Formats: sequence, structure tokens, C-alpha cells
Amino acid sequence: MDGMTGGRKQHLIDPEICIRCNTCEATCPVGAITHDANNYVVDAAVCNFCMDCVSPCPTGSIDNWFVVQAPFTLQEQFAWLELPPRPTEPAANIERAEALDGEAEELLEDAHRGAGGRARAPASASKPRINLFNRERPAIAAVTGNFRITDADTESDVRHIILDFGTVAFPVLEGQSIGVVPPGTDAQGRPHAMRLYSIASARDGERPNTGNLALTVKRVVEPRGGGGVRGVASNWLCDLPLGSRIEVVGPFGATFLMPDDPDTDILMICTGTGSAPFRGFTERRRRLTQTGRGRLHLYFGARTPGELPYFGPLRKVPASLLAQELVFSRLPGQPKEYVQDRMRVRSRELGALLAKDGLHVYVCGLRGLETGVDAALDEIGTANGVDWPALRDRMRDEGRFHVETY
Repeated sequence: MDGMTGGRKQHLIDPEICIRCNTCEATCPVGAITHDANNYVVDAAVCNFCMDCVSPCPTGSIDNWFVVQAPFTLQEQFAWLELPPRPTEPAANIERAEALDGEAEELLEDAHRGAGGRARAPASASKPRINLFNRERPAIAAVTGNFRITDADTESDVRHIILDFGTVAFPVLEGQSIGVVPPGTDAQGRPHAMRLYSIASARDGERPNTGNLALTVKRVVEPRGGGGVRGVASNWLCDLPLGSRIEVVGPFGATFLMPDDPDTDILMICTGTGSAPFRGFTERRRRLTQTGRGRLHLYFGARTPGELPYFGPLRKVPASLLAQELVFSRLPGQPKEYVQDRMRVRSRELGALLAKDGLHVYVCGLRGLETGVDAALDEIGTANGVDWPALRDRMRDEGRFHVETY
């Protein structure tokens, strides 16, 4: 069953949002979608949940899933001006976020574990589209960019990879991820596991309305002496030449999303490739600079400037949009400094920021980063009259505190 005793899942189209373009009916391979002069509707007796109609829909009106005791009839759907109320919670609340691909769900749950509880999406975030493409029916993207974004004389080979989906709709939001499966098999002869990568571009592409997205991928160098095969997917991506075509699954992620309210302040704390979603956040805000009073605050750690992804472009972002604290732990002749150390140095500024209503906090990077950040915020809160543990829990419950570490 799908969530409640005797219940079943039903696919429905939102008549308020639907523009009656006929894309869904033309796409459906089993003839489950039909229409009259009023609405496009889905026949529950025919629909097999193949998902072929979901991605091409230009509005997202088709991405609705209810759990019902008895399916709504075609006649009922034809008469609707809007979707009916969902059946009683919680059994029938079949948000698509709960229907993630199994592999992706496990990976995301592990990455978000450091949030200290079940994360929620920001109240003002746009509704994400998830799980539109799976292993059996992946989206095909072409590699149109593969640039090293760390200095060539460093060991840290980080790439900015651009994937173009052409005419295929692959709608994403800032903070979401995609899945890739490298070709071939592992040592046991099984297909390689799927790996998730955070999207590093704004929702409308590297340039507005270009139908592409970017990833920030670090090549994994095996330590001397072996220790097992690591970085299969990352190294494969880093080696892809321009024009390569790859299979993409997803998109995934329904909580680590950017708030759409332009008046909100956002504190972003990251290391290395954990900067990927925050590049998307920054670019989204940059394109909306004519509205809103909110400011982005970035604490970004790396070993050296040459190993900090996007170091050059970051220096060109106006301070009025992005307050930057770039922190380095391996500068010659300098003591080691990590992001949590710089946060303590900026205790007064961060204390004032924590006291702001509506602040959103995001942490992204290597596993363990969240522990040091949490300790620093606790000290900063104590020094500035803020009960950080209580505030953190409230922010998490309100969809304003997010952790993604790996």
C-alpha cells in the first residue's frame, strides 16, 4: 500500500497551473491522459506511474500525487477548478520528497545527518521537482565545459563541469543534486554505485535560460600504498572530454534549498567542493540584485588560495551582495586557520547576524565540519547573549538550518 491501509497512489494534474499545452497527453505512452474543454486529467485505471509525462511539463502542474481510498473519477477531475484538499494527514501526505530514488535517499539522509534532526525546506523556497529521471530512464546530457578551477601547480584538481541537456527539460533549484553512474562494473562485477553531486549553478542555468547546469568536482588521488579504489565517479567526470554524453539521474533534494525571499540573510559555511551549492545561491541572488535587502555571508576554507575553488571569480563579487571570509590553513609562515577560527574572530558580527529574525544557516563540506562550526556558533552565541542550541533547534524546525556533509 502507499501510506495508509487500503489506500492507493493517484497521479493528478493541477488545473490552476496547467496551461493546456497537450504535452502530457502527447507524451504519455499508455494513453492515461485525456482532456475535455475544461481540464487535462489522468485515468487512474490506466496510469502506470512511468513518469514519462513529468519532465516535459513546462509548469510542473502534472507533478501531483495523492494517496486516496478511492480514485477520483475522470468526471470529477473534469469539473475541478483546483485540486481538492489532500486526504487527512499524515497518511495521505505523499510529498514527492518521500518518493526519492532509494540510492539517492540513502545518500542524502547520510549527508544531512549533521543537521541534528529532520530538515525542512525554507518556507519561501520554490517547490522542487525530484526523481524525474532514474537509472532505467536517465536524462542524457552533453559535456560542454570542463575547466580546472584550482591552480595547476597544486595537488587539488577541482573541475567546473557544465552539462547541457539540450531540449530535454531538467528543472532544478539551487541546493539540489544530480546523480551520475560511471560506466562499467566494480570488482564484484556489479554496476557502479550512483554518486550525487551538488548543482553549482542557478536554477536557470550557467547563463539565464541555457538549459544547462554546472558541477564542482574534485579529482581523487589515491594515497601511496593503495588503500582501495576511491573516486571512481569523480575521476571519470574530471576526465570527460567536451562533447561526451552522460546519463544523469534526478534531480534530488527537497530540503537543502535556497529561500526565495530576497530580504533574508544567508550564512554559508563551506570547505572545498562544498562551495558548489553556494555558487548557485550567489548567482541566483546576483541575478536578483535589483530587489531585496538580504545579504549573503560566506565563510570558505581551503589549504591555500590556489586550492580554493572559484578563488578568482569570488574576488569580483561585490561586497554589497556577498560578504566573504576566505580562510586558509596552509599559508607559508602563517599559523593554521580554519573557518571556525575565523568565525570566532568575527564573533561580534556573527552575534548580530544570529540575532536577526529570518536568518538562514547552511553548512556544506567534508564530514566533521559541522561539529567545529556548531561549537564555534555556541561560543559566539554565549558571547553575544544568544542561546545557540535553542536557536539552532528552532531554526531547524522552521527550515532555516541545514547541513550537508560527506
